[in-house]
Amino acid sequence: MLPGIRGLRLDVTEVRAKFKYDDHKPVEQRTDTARRLTERGTALDAPTAAQQLRRLDRVGTWKS
Repeated sequence: MLPGIRGLRLDVTEVRAKFKYDDHKPVEQRTDTARRLTERGTALDAPTAAQQLRRLDRVGTWKS
């Protein structure tokens, strides 16, 4: 069986991510998340916090 074993090495060259805004979470929790992002202040934290605050009126259970 050993001749059938193969290995594979992958080099990650790019990562694409999407921020999940969790619109189903309580407004208080989402406000606190935006506050903590603003305090942390790295990379895209400020724009992400601003987007989270703009979305506060979107509350509900969303189905994908």
